[in-house]
Amino acid sequence: MPNTPVRKTHLDSLAIGLLLACCAFWGFQQILIKATVGEVPPLWQATLRFWGATVLLWLWCQWRGVPLFSRDGTLRAGLLAGLLFAGEFAFIYLGLMHTSASRLTVFLYTSPFVVALLLPRVVPGEALRRVQWIGLTVAFAAVALAFSEGFTHSSPVAGQWRGDAMALAAGVLWGLTTLTIRASRLASASAEKTLFYQVAVTAAVAPLISLALGETWSLDYSGQAWGSLALQTAVGAFASYLTWMWLLRHYPATQMSSFTFLTPVFALLFGVVLLGEPLTLQLVVALVGVAVGIVLVSRRG
Repeated sequence: MPNTPVRKTHLDSLAIGLLLACCAFWGFQQILIKATVGEVPPLWQATLRFWGATVLLWLWCQWRGVPLFSRDGTLRAGLLAGLLFAGEFAFIYLGLMHTSASRLTVFLYTSPFVVALLLPRVVPGEALRRVQWIGLTVAFAAVALAFSEGFTHSSPVAGQWRGDAMALAAGVLWGLTTLTIRASRLASASAEKTLFYQVAVTAAVAPLISLALGETWSLDYSGQAWGSLALQTAVGAFASYLTWMWLLRHYPATQMSSFTFLTPVFALLFGVVLLGEPLTLQLVVALVGVAVGIVLVSRRG
């Protein structure tokens, strides 16, 4: 890949198609984690996933001839991005023990607010127009509505607010990861190297958190659990994230991040259909709100 990627000012049909595919799987991915967390402890599950993803990405780079360890001034930013990424996934896996997959995904996708607020300060070309800020505001109000449900006595899951709060923390960390990538030398690094920092650091950090939490390590799991881990690894932590890193090098990060609000819609559908999660009016209204926000934020000038 060239050192100076050609950047576009809007999301074209290729970008939208790739984002739709990624968002659909990311919505499904939360279902996979939630369905498996009862059998495979959360941080041990993340450990297995990112160990596998690190190996797959290394093999891919060997095949493609992509240098991973050359000195290009990205080490410091890469380690920071990796630590933020690791923190994000620690909160995701732990949060799914306290809240539903569909709710967690709604709160996780508050990351565009972090990107929209902070990125234009370091990359002026990423600034949003008035109508796009209106879109973010609409989406934020919708997310706030969904979050309020966790504090009501009618909440279907005891202690649900803890999982919601962890999801919000994960969303902030995801936004900061995007900011780190776009505002540092990682912006001109290959998509493979940028992703390698993240999966490799997470592969090192996740087992330490797992041990600190006293999780039991094992490899004796059902075929369904291993199938879930295989999809999380090969499609989630490898193929879809590699695609996301490539998109970040070629398209506006603020528009991309806002577009991914579609993921909660997919998560809701998969959660209701596959896990029998409750479909509440507040959650439906929230999803409609984030969808409207996507339309406004993604509008071209």
